[in-house]
Amino acid sequence: MELNQLTAHELLDKLKTKETDQKVVFDSLYKRIQKVEPKVKAYVRIKEEKTIPSNLQSEGLLNELPPITIKDNICTEGLNTECCSKILEGFRPPYDATVITKLKNAGAQIFPLKANMDEFAFGSSTENSFLGATANPWDLECVPGGSSGGCAAAVSADEAIWALGSDTGGSIRQPASFCAVVGLKPTYGRVSRFGLIAFASSLDQIGPITKDVLDAAILTKIISGYDANDSTSVKLDVPDYTKSLTNDIRGLKIGVPKEYFIEGMDLEIKSIIEEAINKLETLGAVSQQISLPHTEYAVPVYYIIATAEASSNLARFDGVQYGFRAKSNNLIQMYKLTRAQGFGEEAKRRILLGTFALSHGYYDAYYLRALKVRTLIKQDFDQVFTDFDCIVAPTSPSAAFKIGERTQDPLKMYLSDIYTISANLAGIPAISIPCGFTKKGLPVGLQIIAKPFNEEMLFRVAHTFEQNTQWHKLKPKL
Repeated sequence: MELNQLTAHELLDKLKTKETDQKVVFDSLYKRIQKVEPKVKAYVRIKEEKTIPSNLQSEGLLNELPPITIKDNICTEGLNTECCSKILEGFRPPYDATVITKLKNAGAQIFPLKANMDEFAFGSSTENSFLGATANPWDLECVPGGSSGGCAAAVSADEAIWALGSDTGGSIRQPASFCAVVGLKPTYGRVSRFGLIAFASSLDQIGPITKDVLDAAILTKIISGYDANDSTSVKLDVPDYTKSLTNDIRGLKIGVPKEYFIEGMDLEIKSIIEEAINKLETLGAVSQQISLPHTEYAVPVYYIIATAEASSNLARFDGVQYGFRAKSNNLIQMYKLTRAQGFGEEAKRRILLGTFALSHGYYDAYYLRALKVRTLIKQDFDQVFTDFDCIVAPTSPSAAFKIGERTQDPLKMYLSDIYTISANLAGIPAISIPCGFTKKGLPVGLQIIAKPFNEEMLFRVAHTFEQNTQWHKLKPKL
């Protein structure tokens, strides 16, 4: 097996015993990228930034962890960070996000190519990137999911060992599901958001996309912890998540929300998820139907809160301090031209929706009411977790869809996130793991949800399922 096909923990063992070194690992990744990237297009700005770091050493702490791929919205000193938007064209942050600093302190090499994404994370398919769409390694005519589609596709296609994405409404878990890899959204406040270019500040979280659950546990441990630079960061001890990987779920109580298995759902997805739940039961868990009664309001609530926060966060991009600036001799005209030419159509749509929701006369009717319903959605989960250890559900209502199939129907695209956004609204952790394939050979993901700061439960259940199935070992043919 080639080095680029290994998991991070497998490579870590080889690096520690000096069976290989970082330069050989980088060479292996670049050979794979050269072979499959013209078809997958997981990375951006390849010509400009394809380099091997000059500080690679054959031994010592600086080479302890394998290279990691980073989504294009996480600030990385010395590397362009453009959110795959024209308006941030050429923006090179003068500092590292806290997660990047933590990775470097742990001995990780930051891969010098950034992963593709929907512009400012606005999307569920990675088709809204100013730099072009990414393809799904399992079917090149299909989307990889979004907005962290570049990270998921790169890990799935063995163009990356592991990756960091961001999840505002499912942007890690949904592409992980579409590409047959593992994706985790940590509890809100567990991982610092400092240096993550904000989409919706009360929903955004950084998390891992990996080839197996052990890698996700290792990476989550590294990037978690209190950060004084993020006022929403929570001061709690970070467990060693690898100790949760016990391959034992006997006696655990698992809730299955009836609202996630409604009429009209893709029957093939439903069957695969039911098989996965049966598997968990054979391993000793006890499942029972539960209700999350406010689930039907999750999508409208999310698209009011998320767009309102986005309209506020993106107001700073006006051509003065960051990236692209349109030419004009008039200051006001320069603002208008910069935003008109710099933002893509989906970004403009969300800014307008959010600005309307926050405008005078509509704030109480839309934004304030959405916040109140958000509380009800969180209370649904709180109630369930008084009796159950975790919740299992589909990650997505469908497998990967064709490129271009939903670009003209924003509502249909927004519904792609219907099973993932509730976890963001409630601030709770959730993970997606591979659990089967459709008859067309497209991956399906199982989502596991736990109460706040109980990522250990996610890793325990996910690892046990993984150890007793083979789905995570399958590779796309490219």
